[in-house]
Amino acid sequence: MAGIKALISLSFGGAIGLMFLMLGCALPAYDKYWPLFLLFFYILSPIPYCISRRVVDDTDSASNACKELAIFLTTGIVISAFGLPVIFARADVIAWGACALVLTGNVVIFGTILGFFLVFGSNDDFSWQQW
Repeated sequence: MAGIKALISLSFGGAIGLMFLMLGCALPAYDKYWPLFLLFFYILSPIPYCISRRVVDDTDSASNACKELAIFLTTGIVISAFGLPVIFARADVIAWGACALVLTGNVVIFGTILGFFLVFGSNDDFSWQQW
């Protein structure tokens, strides 16, 4: 039952994060949809880590290069997702208020993605690998 509550709270967090992203795009004061390119970053961010989890055997406790590379690539994707709205705002493509809303949505969405891997990342009975 604890897995269902975690899944519901994570979906609520994702919905709140997407709401902030949409508010940064669709409010009449801003009315620019360029920040929607961040959806690609949201989709791409967990992919390197998921691939490394499938490839790497977790029997040894030592660090391995594949997992470290996946974490490095994921970090690059997340930092790019935070940098893109700031670059848009500096170039006057979007307003600074829209940038603030999009950055707030980034914090919530990436926190939700991190929470998903913390809750469902272990190899217990209720794991995301079963889906």
